[in-house]
Amino acid sequence: MIKNLIIENIRISLESIRSHKVRAILTVLIIAFGIMALVGILTSIDSIKNSLNENFAMMGSNTFTIRNREIRVHMGGTSNRPKNFRNINYDEAMTFKDRFTFPATVSSYTWGTGIATLKYKSEKTNPNIQVLGVDNEYLATAGLEMGKGRNFNHNEIYYGAHVAIIGNEIKTKLFDEKEDPVGKTISIGSGKYLVIGVLKEKGSSVGFSGDRRCLVPVNNVRQYFGRPNMNFSINVMTNNSEDIESAIDEATGVLRIIRKDPLGEDNSFGITKSDTIANMLIDLIKYVTLAATLIGFITLLGAAIGLMNIMLVSVTERTKEIGIRKATGATNRSIRNQFLVEAIVIAQMGGVLGIILGIAVGNIVSMVSGTAFIVPWMWILLGVVLCLIVALASGILPATKAAKLDPIESLRYE
Repeated sequence: MIKNLIIENIRISLESIRSHKVRAILTVLIIAFGIMALVGILTSIDSIKNSLNENFAMMGSNTFTIRNREIRVHMGGTSNRPKNFRNINYDEAMTFKDRFTFPATVSSYTWGTGIATLKYKSEKTNPNIQVLGVDNEYLATAGLEMGKGRNFNHNEIYYGAHVAIIGNEIKTKLFDEKEDPVGKTISIGSGKYLVIGVLKEKGSSVGFSGDRRCLVPVNNVRQYFGRPNMNFSINVMTNNSEDIESAIDEATGVLRIIRKDPLGEDNSFGITKSDTIANMLIDLIKYVTLAATLIGFITLLGAAIGLMNIMLVSVTERTKEIGIRKATGATNRSIRNQFLVEAIVIAQMGGVLGIILGIAVGNIVSMVSGTAFIVPWMWILLGVVLCLIVALASGILPATKAAKLDPIESLRYE
């Protein structure tokens, strides 16, 4: 009985919507826009969070980096600048590798240039290739894998040999699909380098391109990309992720001694775990989430007002119909339920459309950031619940007004 009553109310609601298509479509679109804004932006934020985690976690949860500066991320407002200390020079980096006895893999590297152009025969890259000087432990500590070829050996690092490991994007740009880059000679600036390896494809994520880098021996960069007071960074990868805090403590003590930091003063270097930046950025994204939620709710408030208006107009236009229904035995409750169901149907139509559009918008961001397709079940459920709340909030007043109409006055209407 109840099921049949609900079905009948839905049928009457759909007939009413069809008879006032333009008004109903506008209301559905307003609700859909609000839900799309909410679901789309929140899905986009989830996508960005996943992208950040994937990008920064590629080094692993057991890795930290030592630099000559602190890492600090802020958005808006005022904030103290992160401290910059004197550079970590080559001797300090090498001394640290010798003295750090914790069970871990240690690598040092330095920035050569970020605007290199690589050439092979008549092909060349854009002048945006990152050249890093690394040692033979760098691949492991940076979470990189060889796609083909081999890593640097000790002699190549020590003597600064003209050998290079290139990223997958460079391989695609310089070489034909069927051509093996390993064993070919390329130009980096004015120098000739033998390609000994190609890195596995990493992809790009929120501005970080792991495939547009070229690795050469650290001593080669010191010789051919050298500049006064070159700065080195140190990666440390512990054998066990549970030991990372202990490793950080020991690394801090070793490097303070090497850099002669006075007792009682702050470190003259910064230590960053691989997931620290991602966590900082994700924490800051909460302000974007708050703004997106506020925008969505404001839009839904407008939708609720629009839906209430269409329902009030519908009550006025259908006054005679309400009088006939009451005269044939319809109760106040059944009249009220009919108009409430109509409001819910319109709201849920808008909600379904908004959810579909929101998922599409959110996953366009996923495609751009290189992350997997996301189905935001939590935001879908939120959208459905919000549409129900909007329908009830905007439909209760018109439904009550319809239920209280006097049947005799209603029959004489018009």
